[in-house]
Amino acid sequence: MIYKHDRRKFLGTLTLVGAGVTLAGSSFSYIPEGNKKPALLGGPRAHPDPFPSWPVSGKREEEGMAEVLQSKKWGRLNGNAVGNFENKYKEWTGAKHCVAVSSGTSALFTSLGVLDIGPGDEVIIPVYTFVATYNVVVLNYALPKFVDTDLETFQIDTDKIGQAITQNTKLIMPVHIGGSPADMDSVMDVAEKRKIPVLEDACQAHLAEWKGKKVGTIGLAGAFSFQSSKNLNSGEGGAIITNDDMFANNAYNFHNQSRGNDGENSSYRSTRGTNLRLTEFQGRLLTEQMSRLQEQANRRTLNAQYLTGLLKDIPGIYPAKLYPGVTQSAYHLYMFRFDKNAFAEMPKSRFLEALSAEGVPCSGGYGRMNKENYVQDLAKNRHYLNLYGKSTMQEWLENSICPQNDLLCEQAVWFGQSMLLGTKNDMEQIAEAILKIRAHAGDLAKS
Repeated sequence: MIYKHDRRKFLGTLTLVGAGVTLAGSSFSYIPEGNKKPALLGGPRAHPDPFPSWPVSGKREEEGMAEVLQSKKWGRLNGNAVGNFENKYKEWTGAKHCVAVSSGTSALFTSLGVLDIGPGDEVIIPVYTFVATYNVVVLNYALPKFVDTDLETFQIDTDKIGQAITQNTKLIMPVHIGGSPADMDSVMDVAEKRKIPVLEDACQAHLAEWKGKKVGTIGLAGAFSFQSSKNLNSGEGGAIITNDDMFANNAYNFHNQSRGNDGENSSYRSTRGTNLRLTEFQGRLLTEQMSRLQEQANRRTLNAQYLTGLLKDIPGIYPAKLYPGVTQSAYHLYMFRFDKNAFAEMPKSRFLEALSAEGVPCSGGYGRMNKENYVQDLAKNRHYLNLYGKSTMQEWLENSICPQNDLLCEQAVWFGQSMLLGTKNDMEQIAEAILKIRAHAGDLAKS
């Protein structure tokens, strides 16, 4: 573990007293006195300065945008910036092919289009994911089959994928939540035994690796997002990577109104298609942003590992675990669980409020998607009722119960990736904030 010496000194200052935490003397100036109050109770903020802003840009991006502007070739059909980005991204990921598209959702939608997912088909997805994973299935009038969450990792519980498979299952779509790879050995094992293709939703997982292989190259294809919050960012945008020649060719056709890449006069290549093309401005911006990506990824990893070392011994705080096969997390999110039982029964909402007051931006993470009205109402949708019938849709609702995910949603806390671009001192101040809150949890819970 990095910073091991400093971490020992930090942990040596902790003395647990009842439900609180008393912090004795330390060589670290950020360690508070035992009676220093949380910011919500009138004390000073643990993290008084702002975290790094996002996105990061400079002269490279400015010059690149100006060059595209002056070229008067702003679309991929007459420019080369998108093609240049695709070549660079496939080299970085080790994939044979890359097709850039207009968003991460477009990458998923295009991939489902290539696989001809449609009415009557079932697609297995994790319940703990961004709604786009669900939306692309429903846009094709297929049935999304939710699989419960592995509480300790926040990822899909691969032990439960097999029982979700039926004769109608046409795709397994694991998601690398927060940029940390799902258990891809287990996913591929069940998929290969059942002869079901795997599409990796890697929208949050740029440069993440499973056993030395970049995510997105393990299944049939992988989908990435370059939306404004992502580690690689062009405001909006996405990409599909694959090692399958036919899949790549069909993905290009689908995103280009079912036309090939041999000019405006090319013939139609399939029965469905749409326009999901990336612009030349976005392609060039992504190429310039990639010059920063590896250094930023390295910094996130160092800070995330250090922060985990500080937090994992605080009672009631459980950083998300990585599977043994993970050789690199993208740390798009830093995720941990908060157990109110170790914080005087303080509700998570109060913990988030107290943490924010300390100058530490945080989120409660995804909600119970399977229980959202937006999702539940699919069982009443007239198209789905016509396609599947009332009894099938009612059974779908009943089988969408995910108790582990319910518990995770009660406990989950997130930090955004830009916070991990800060300093070692920033990580220590995050730990200080949580320790202050725990030491005064009783007062905070009552106030």
